[in-house]
Amino acid sequence: MNRRIVGTAGIYMFIAIVSLAQTQAPRFDVDPLWPQPFPVEKHWALGSVTGIAIDNKDHIWVTHRGVDSLQTNEKGPTLTPSAAECCFSAPQVLEFDTSGKLLSSWGGPGDGFQWPQNPSGIAVDTKGNVWIAAAGPPAAAPRGRGAAAVAGENGNPTVTPAVAPAAAALAARGARGAAANAPGDAHILKFSSTGAFRLQIGMPGQSEGPNSKTTLSRPSSLAIDEAANEVYVADTGNRRIVVFDANTGAYKRHWFGTGDKTESAAPAAYDPAAPPVRSFRDVSCVKIAPAGPGVSLVYVCDRGSNRIQVFQKDGTFVKEAIVAKDTRAEGSVWDLTFSNDAQARYIYVADGLNKTIWVLQRDTLTPLSRFGDGGRYPGQFYGVDSVAIDSKGNVYTGEGLEGKRIQKWISKGLGAPRPLN
Repeated sequence: MNRRIVGTAGIYMFIAIVSLAQTQAPRFDVDPLWPQPFPVEKHWALGSVTGIAIDNKDHIWVTHRGVDSLQTNEKGPTLTPSAAECCFSAPQVLEFDTSGKLLSSWGGPGDGFQWPQNPSGIAVDTKGNVWIAAAGPPAAAPRGRGAAAVAGENGNPTVTPAVAPAAAALAARGARGAAANAPGDAHILKFSSTGAFRLQIGMPGQSEGPNSKTTLSRPSSLAIDEAANEVYVADTGNRRIVVFDANTGAYKRHWFGTGDKTESAAPAAYDPAAPPVRSFRDVSCVKIAPAGPGVSLVYVCDRGSNRIQVFQKDGTFVKEAIVAKDTRAEGSVWDLTFSNDAQARYIYVADGLNKTIWVLQRDTLTPLSRFGDGGRYPGQFYGVDSVAIDSKGNVYTGEGLEGKRIQKWISKGLGAPRPLN
């Protein structure tokens, strides 16, 4: 009898422990002093952040829009005539260590390639190559697509007086039209870690449509499949995922929303009451995560549809999930990354419109928790656009629009989840 009582108690204790584990979620505290300030003598300012990535040395790589995303009172020395000593745009590619120290910076026009009018998503492969997507213009949307820039003093780009008013008007309306005097970005670039040019796929102003094997249209994100030596591209303007050889740039394959092999008409504006559409509305990120030994899955952000779609690497559709269903306008799923444990049990979703990071259980795509909220203080967001994670589980976020900020969130292990609303 006593053995039965003890055995039953042990079963209930086991169930309680399992239940507790299932209700826990990753917890984070913001580091309010990260990163370290730029060198004061350079008078650098950070523009709207459009991409963030972590390499295998735990170095944090950041892209931002540069001077064309700065307000007039932030770019005094680049105006004509010069109006103040501060500020110049920081170079558009920045490398930090985990302490927040700036290690290197580069970016801008060079021989053999076309520097983006808007550097967008960024990825770094295990060989140290830095990949950058070029996503603008057109479109002054929350991911930072905006007006064209030209070279100014000290190598810093500056918006010409003729272009600036038009760019401001486009930004105010959120319009998706081409900027004056500049072909739209339609390419991705590969550099060494020091900025030496390696490869360009696509060409500004050249887009042959959604079935092209050689051209792109405003690609906003990319991911590297090291095992297959392939680069996956979120080809935003063509509403598709397209895959190229990472060495030669040769076309491999592409697919559209829900794994369709042929394109369809752009869907109507998102309606929370309507059933999900098959097509992508606004494919804004692509990421690759392990799904078991020797198996990987491709995760795609469809920002305008508030959803994540999951595929096999050949484009076969696996599943999808809606995040913050009632969100309208620019949507909720802007970027995502995976927890650093071997099973990658969690997904962190950057939601710029609701100003938060959602924590999802990866196998079920079920929301568990969230962190961050709207505001200007450390630990708050104005427009969180990018998210990445280091080998210790610390999360890094970048903010577009007028956020113009990167933050570090220190992993505090598992704990009680924050309520979802």
